[in-house]
Amino acid sequence: MRRQKAKSTGWSKVLAGTIIILAVLYSILLIPDKDFEVPTDNKAHPFVWDQDEMWTSLEAVFQKARRADCDSLAGHIDSGIAEVHGILDKIDGQQLSPDAEIFDHFETAMFSLAARTAARPDRLPEYIDLYRLTRIGIKDQSQAWDMGDINARHRLYRLLYGGRAAVEEIMLQAPQGSIPALVEGRDETSETPRASIMGIAIHSGDILLSRGGAPTSALIARGNDYPGNFSHVALAHVDENSGEVTILESHIESGVGPSTAEKYIDDTKLRVLVLRLRSDLPQLVDDPMLPHKVASAMLTEVQAEPIPYDFEMDFTDDSKLFCSEVASSPYRKAGVQLWMGISRISSLRLRLWLAALGVRNFETQEPSDLEYDPQLRVVAEWRDPALLFKDHLDNAVLDALLEGGDTTKTLDYNWYTLPMARCVKGYSLVRNSFGAIGPIPEGMDATAALRIDKFSLKHEAIKSRLEILAKEFRSVKGYTPPYWALVRLAEEAELEYEKDDPQ
Repeated sequence: MRRQKAKSTGWSKVLAGTIIILAVLYSILLIPDKDFEVPTDNKAHPFVWDQDEMWTSLEAVFQKARRADCDSLAGHIDSGIAEVHGILDKIDGQQLSPDAEIFDHFETAMFSLAARTAARPDRLPEYIDLYRLTRIGIKDQSQAWDMGDINARHRLYRLLYGGRAAVEEIMLQAPQGSIPALVEGRDETSETPRASIMGIAIHSGDILLSRGGAPTSALIARGNDYPGNFSHVALAHVDENSGEVTILESHIESGVGPSTAEKYIDDTKLRVLVLRLRSDLPQLVDDPMLPHKVASAMLTEVQAEPIPYDFEMDFTDDSKLFCSEVASSPYRKAGVQLWMGISRISSLRLRLWLAALGVRNFETQEPSDLEYDPQLRVVAEWRDPALLFKDHLDNAVLDALLEGGDTTKTLDYNWYTLPMARCVKGYSLVRNSFGAIGPIPEGMDATAALRIDKFSLKHEAIKSRLEILAKEFRSVKGYTPPYWALVRLAEEAELEYEKDDPQ
């Protein structure tokens, strides 16, 4: 009996000691990381539409157009198209400064026409063609503009982003199956090898902007002084002998690497924009094969050694590359400085959120902003018609989250899950040491991973409620809510979420 009692006492001591050790380890692993001290930006000029009255009036025009007889509405649309063509002719005939009043008239005419065309979506192809001509004309005008000038940046954004928004408002009122997936741009000449992807002629050295389907993709696309439509950048390489297409891109999970065209397409893509360097750039006049050489050099570099993902978004450091740098870094080495207008993230809330995920540079190269670089032509734009409304839902939720609440709060996480997340991070580091990918990406800490998870869950929960509200809106009013209404509904959905889950 004494021997059994002693043995039992010994096991009790071992168990108690183990519990104490685990409790100490758990307590140590609970110690939070020190937050990065986010600098404020006192020279910020973020773009703000601030035109709620105009959006309301446009919706009223749309409602009136829905009630109008076909002949009367057709006449208004014909007049609007003629007016826009007339303004385009005037713009094309002269070099204008970005603050020229004619651009204000043009913007008003395009938005008014969009509101009426949305009531007759069979006229959508004509409006798309107008936007195509607009993009060509405005991009040509911008070649003489100073991209460091705030007026030039605002004007380009208003007309190019605003024009796309108008096109998509019409698309979302159109019947299922009538929305074109592919919209042609300007077929810029190129002497580099070519291939076809998604029905688009791709040349070696072309740059692909895209939008993923994750909540973090919405954060990247919208998290900018100029909220945009794109969250990812890739560089295309076409083999001059086989015609094989290789897509070069950087992912947070695996860093920089080559991908097949098929894999690139299979990854969730809500939209893709194809950009190509202008053939009249001095660098291309001297060497028309320069884009292919740039893509080939990047492919060789990627195949030679692993390049980690750059969570800090430092476009001056080539040892690590985030997605934008996969294009900007090799082109810079070849003498072409992309992102003539550098991206700024000046909102304190955005800085806090992005800093919590590892970002340390708030003047950088955001994917969406590359569209406005005058050195590049838009060759084609593809969107998934079935996912277009999802894209708008994601954006509306993100915009609502960015506009409401305490601007000094960062992204939070459930503190009690930190020890387990750090264990998972340790497991990931072991896998990384053997060249494998772990659950938490290399370069991302456990706290950032938890913050992403909680942000994603919150975003999805609010979006689920927003889908219900949007369906109710459509049932009552008979049409899909326009974006400005969608944002108001998203704000309502967020308030409901906060009441149910104040944490």
